[in-house]
Amino acid sequence: MSTPDLNLLVTLDVLLAEGNVARAARRLGLSASAMSRALARLRETTGDPLLVRAGRGLVPTPRALELRNRIGPLVEEAKAALRPAVPLDLGRLDRSFTLRTSDGFVENFGPLLVARAAASAPGVHLRFVQKTDKDSAPLRDGSVDLETGVVGGAASPELRTRILFEDRFVGVVREDHPLAGTAITPAAYAAARHVLVSRRGRERSSVDDALDALGLQRRIAASVGGFAAALALARGSDLVATVPERHTSRLREGMASFALPFVVPGISVSMLWHPRMDADQAHRWLRGLLLETSAPAASASAATAASG
Repeated sequence: MSTPDLNLLVTLDVLLAEGNVARAARRLGLSASAMSRALARLRETTGDPLLVRAGRGLVPTPRALELRNRIGPLVEEAKAALRPAVPLDLGRLDRSFTLRTSDGFVENFGPLLVARAAASAPGVHLRFVQKTDKDSAPLRDGSVDLETGVVGGAASPELRTRILFEDRFVGVVREDHPLAGTAITPAAYAAARHVLVSRRGRERSSVDDALDALGLQRRIAASVGGFAAALALARGSDLVATVPERHTSRLREGMASFALPFVVPGISVSMLWHPRMDADQAHRWLRGLLLETSAPAASASAATAASG
């Protein structure tokens, strides 16, 4: 079965409204002959005469009267769908967003993000889910609206990305740890017992590569799958956790942190989304809000408010 020409819906709507081929032609900017051809196509498509001669005019058939009540709303709905989107009314926005975030992001940035979202769009619900891998499928199939993390080689090239902030690694120990408050040398760092963060079971990280260049090797006493777990172990033991500084600022409260005494490459934490959401006004608002919330100034303000 061939696909019907949906442009005929507009023609039929005008014909039924005017009841006159010449007037309908003028309204649509067509010639009388073009409108007659369109009416012929409509008759062929619907299998009904639609408009029949009655004296010097045309009258609608029962089928045409039935269609008149249905075609008008269809055409108006189609026109509305093709109009530019109306300005977003955040106060009336009723929508749920799913954010897939890496370990520590919710603890550090979640409270401020939820507060700011509620202040401007109280009907918005933010659903945070744990990011356990770098699979892009949830963004592609729409089960996740926005994601945060380090963009790796496994990320789909079709995704859109925007850097939220740059981060560096720091060492973290409990407040009364022997290393707390001392001048940390590479040798002293390596000699301590460490907890390694490894989501994919690897027994090395960029820290170990940097120590290798200095002829040093650290002792890994425990391995965990996230920064929160690493800091929990360090808080209750003599282990040293090495974690991103800004990403874990709230999680490190009450602990002693120190700059690493050797050079380790930093990381860029980004947000990722599927291109089909680019023009969605509510999604653009959320992306802007996340960018503002994770900015250094916003994080500093949140930390000050929490300590005050």
